[in-house]
Amino acid sequence: MHKLTLIQVGDEIGLVLPSELLSSLGARLGDSLEAVETPNGLLLSGGPEVHERHMQIARRVMHDKRNILRRLADS
Repeated sequence: MHKLTLIQVGDEIGLVLPSELLSSLGARLGDSLEAVETPNGLLLSGGPEVHERHMQIARRVMHDKRNILRRLADS
């Protein structure tokens, strides 16, 4: 469990997220996050920027390791 702090940011309220939590979300400064209300509270996940970074990594791995992936698919 992480303790989060609310702070004043101009006329808005900001939420301070610990770096380890940001890391586990795959997020960094400037990214947007998505929050969904659930019966158990809020579900926080990485926004489109985080998803796109993950997809770029996946595409690179699939390209660089395509021969290995083909062999695995054939077995």
